[in-house]
Amino acid sequence: MGSSPAPFPDIGRKAKDLLNKDYIFDQKFILTMLSATGTEFVATGLQKDDLFFGDISTLYKGQNTIVDLKIDSHSSVSTKVTVKNLMPSAKAVISFKIPDHKSGKLDVQYVHPHATLNSSIGLNPTPLLDLSATIGSQTVSLGGEVGFDTASSSLTKYNAGISFNKPDFSAALMLEDKGESLRATYVHTVNPTTSVGAELIRRFTNHANSFTIGSSYSVDPFTTVKTRLSNNGKAGMVVQREWRPKSLITLSAEYDSKAVNSSPKVGLALALKP
Repeated sequence: MGSSPAPFPDIGRKAKDLLNKDYIFDQKFILTMLSATGTEFVATGLQKDDLFFGDISTLYKGQNTIVDLKIDSHSSVSTKVTVKNLMPSAKAVISFKIPDHKSGKLDVQYVHPHATLNSSIGLNPTPLLDLSATIGSQTVSLGGEVGFDTASSSLTKYNAGISFNKPDFSAALMLEDKGESLRATYVHTVNPTTSVGAELIRRFTNHANSFTIGSSYSVDPFTTVKTRLSNNGKAGMVVQREWRPKSLITLSAEYDSKAVNSSPKVGLALALKP
């Protein structure tokens, strides 16, 4: 629903995308082919540390059902089935891997005009349980999440957060790592082509602070340049060019000023879609 708050994992999403998305320091390619029936075939490859990882997936989108089948380089088969409109304002996702019979999981999302609820349960005798919820609106939302391991009868996580969004800025405050760290993020849209953002993390266990600042600038309708700088001395840049509709070439680079004997990291990603 248009006025519903975003799911809890999306709190602070704008800052995450600005500061982290497309920063890939390996060689990666994605090839997408669309059949006449609307089925997508996607081949992905990643060269990292002299090793090659890849997978092939097919995605079928029906009126109320989406089926995603993926085969990775280790011959593991992952399947995800999404059923929309399972009941009013709800959808369910069933996922599992073959041959891992304990990997099955059921996710259910319910969207209300003033609340969003996500739940996840493992389909095995001792499942992991995850529950998250947000209340409010698209402008202001408050939420939290908990995880429970039935095998050890212990909490695996508990986090909370609040976000405030307007057309020209987005701010979020997150209590994470079982209350051991506090994350604050802010993104401001300066004009239609330029955005700036920052992230500050306070870790209570060792009283350490860290921060990252970044920016995004659209040179033209097809080219975007992103930069970021962290207090640990690392500076990064991304240049992304849409050289044909939905086909992107992305060049990433990162320099660590404290590692004087190491060379900068450089990554190249190519996404092709006919």
